Amino acid sequence: MSTQSTSLYFTAEREVEVRQEQLPKLQAGEVLVQTRFSAISPGTEMLIYRGEMPKAMQADAGIAALQGELEYPLKYGYSSVGEVIDVGKVVDKDWFGRKVFAFNPHESRFIAEPQHLQVVPDGIEFEDAVFLPNVETAVNFVMDGNPRLAEQVIVLGQGIVGLLTTALLAHHPLSNLLTFDRYENRRAISIELGSHHSFAPDDLELALKELGSNKEYPHADLVYELSGTPQALDLAIELAGFDSRVVIGSWYGEKRAPIDLGGRFHQNRIQLISSQVSTLTPTLQGRWNKSRRFNTAWEMLRRIQPSRFITQRFPITDAAQAYKLLNEKPDEAIQVIFEYA
Repeated sequence: MSTQSTSLYFTAEREVEVRQEQLPKLQAGEVLVQTRFSAISPGTEMLIYRGEMPKAMQADAGIAALQGELEYPLKYGYSSVGEVIDVGKVVDKDWFGRKVFAFNPHESRFIAEPQHLQVVPDGIEFEDAVFLPNVETAVNFVMDGNPRLAEQVIVLGQGIVGLLTTALLAHHPLSNLLTFDRYENRRAISIELGSHHSFAPDDLELALKELGSNKEYPHADLVYELSGTPQALDLAIELAGFDSRVVIGSWYGEKRAPIDLGGRFHQNRIQLISSQVSTLTPTLQGRWNKSRRFNTAWEMLRRIQPSRFITQRFPITDAAQAYKLLNEKPDEAIQVIFEYA
């Protein structure tokens, strides 16, 4: 059995390199996974690709495969699905042949301990399972925002995480679900998923008019900022009503923007909520843990079947082309994945 792996490295700003690496010897408590697909995160990974990530910051202390700092050269990625093709001496033989998900960088084969893998539930295809991190993130956003009966809710940004969040919110009994995105194709998909209206960023007056149909409460009760653009916080504040919530799910890296915290923000007691999937909000930890949230994410993934959002597939050897596409023509891509032979 081959002990080689094809791995992707971010080597400098706007530069990636595909390397052949020798895998370490499989230990008794480990398994070897053959990757089938891995998904590019168009948010976090593009910050790394553009050199906009905070330097000397831990990649992700909570993920075994992502130890170390965000510095070049960096092997990164956190959404891989594949099949267990070998098991260590003390690992239950039932692991052999299992379909698994891992928070693992982009590479054709990798070694992991079983406790760091998620078994893909029966009936879920590899192409859907690769969306697990994004669906889990969307679940976390909904939990943190706590949308309530008959509220007016807005989602800024209809990239893949924004679309998945919209899909989940569409199942709530909201009086209005509005979305914003700069790209027309994403706005069209947003409507298909259940948003009542989807606007371009400069359609503020049209959105305010729609919100104003509720004359007593003419602004949003809850706004999600998922665009990845810090300037969008001004739009979120403009749309938010008195005593409303703004959930900030974007990670801006080193991007900065002046934010207007005078005027409407100061007078309207708007609450800014930081939401990040690595942890659960303390208010839910009495009855929720990561295992329960993962189970919920798998069920939501089964319902949404997000593989329909895959717009491009590349072999890992063409990684440079994939990132160039996302950097230069983001309007043409929603979810890009790597395929492994």
